[in-house]
Amino acid sequence: MSRPLFTAPGMISDGETGSPRREPAGRVSAPSTGEGFHLCFEADPCTVRRVLGQAVAELARGLSRDDAGTLELALAEVLNNIVEHAYDGRTSGQVEVCLHREAGWICCRIVDSGHAMPALTLPEGRMRPLPPRLDDLPEGGWGWSLIRTLATDLAYRREDGSNYLTFRLPLSR
Repeated sequence: MSRPLFTAPGMISDGETGSPRREPAGRVSAPSTGEGFHLCFEADPCTVRRVLGQAVAELARGLSRDDAGTLELALAEVLNNIVEHAYDGRTSGQVEVCLHREAGWICCRIVDSGHAMPALTLPEGRMRPLPPRLDDLPEGGWGWSLIRTLATDLAYRREDGSNYLTFRLPLSR
């Protein structure tokens, strides 16, 4: 795509480079249209659950149950990966979630300052064959396959010590 994912009024940026501006943890700012969500928070599992609830509640008005579920599932996978992997071995860190609705899509931008993706590349997310017994099912490796199945225009970049992940989720109506 040639146009940026985030064009909605009210998206918070530093005004010069378009980079997100950090706000105090837990503070919510959303565009005046009511079609967006912006939150910076500490990267821990309990906060991720709370943020998921807030984001879905904010954007779910007018969404089908399936679209709200897709949003929640994709965000849960991304945010849990950040907590588990990007901040692995660190005591704390911030995550910024920016979402907005736009003509049949939910546009998502997630920013963190944790570890970079290996080789500065998104995981392939290829589904592995299922083992004959479900008890032998390996832990991990399923999330990126799920994210890649749900999202389009998935992009990652590392800039000035921060990870930027953007993607869009199609709306069914």
